[in-house]
Amino acid sequence: MALENSSIHVLSADTDGIDGSETNAGAFADGGTSKHLLGAGFNAQTLLDANDSFTAFEKIGDLFETGPTGTNVNDFRALLIA
Repeated sequence: MALENSSIHVLSADTDGIDGSETNAGAFADGGTSKHLLGAGFNAQTLLDANDSFTAFEKIGDLFETGPTGTNVNDFRALLIA
């Protein structure tokens, strides 16, 4: 995908500590995410088409799990280009 083999690191999360009906706040992604997904038997494009990032990020261990924070400021995105 777009980050593949790059030195870009991304965190996408919700400040309330949960993402919709899931128990995680969000997930981390970087240049190795597509490779890790393939290694776990997933096709990144198929998961995107199905709007199912939780299953993939849970399987490869890249969920961002804080638990409920008691706040709900907004969505949070962090991007590091190394």
